[in-house]
Amino acid sequence: MELPVVKYNRSHYIETDTGNKVSRKSVIYGSQNITLSGKTIIQAGCVIRGDLRRAGGGQTLVIAIGRYCLLGENSVIRPPHKTYKGVFSYYPMKIGDYVAIGENSIVEAANIGNHVQIGKNCIIGRFAIIKDGCRIEDHTVIAPNTVIPSFSVYSGSPGRLVGELPECAPEMYEARSKEFYSKFMAT
Repeated sequence: MELPVVKYNRSHYIETDTGNKVSRKSVIYGSQNITLSGKTIIQAGCVIRGDLRRAGGGQTLVIAIGRYCLLGENSVIRPPHKTYKGVFSYYPMKIGDYVAIGENSIVEAANIGNHVQIGKNCIIGRFAIIKDGCRIEDHTVIAPNTVIPSFSVYSGSPGRLVGELPECAPEMYEARSKEFYSKFMAT
């Protein structure tokens, strides 16, 4: 199924040299601690918390986002945290290439692999690890510290394995991500 063309007002987005399109209505804290690899779309209302990092000197990478990612409207991306030996700390988060995060989703995963689709209104718990080529259905709650294996489909609250994806899923997700980016056009 072919995706429709999505028109946006050019004045509502900032486009970087590497092709990232960032809504002026998104909220990005600690941008110096966030890397975008290129051709990522951050939609209106999305909150990215790069300011939540370990205490101490020097710059540290808090959130790394891969190429051709889509961060949906009103989604919240924040690094995972825990108290270890009496010290409260935040830990880095890595989001791979060709990842789509649906609107109103909250993500605190430690690692999201390449070619992952996260639906709308999902909660991804702290330190969850989502391997390459997975799909998280709409309204799914993934418990903290969950490891989701490659090519799996999770759904429900709490999230459970409900199916498997074919081996061609990564190619389909990659093609879909590139198509969405190419049809996300300024007016």
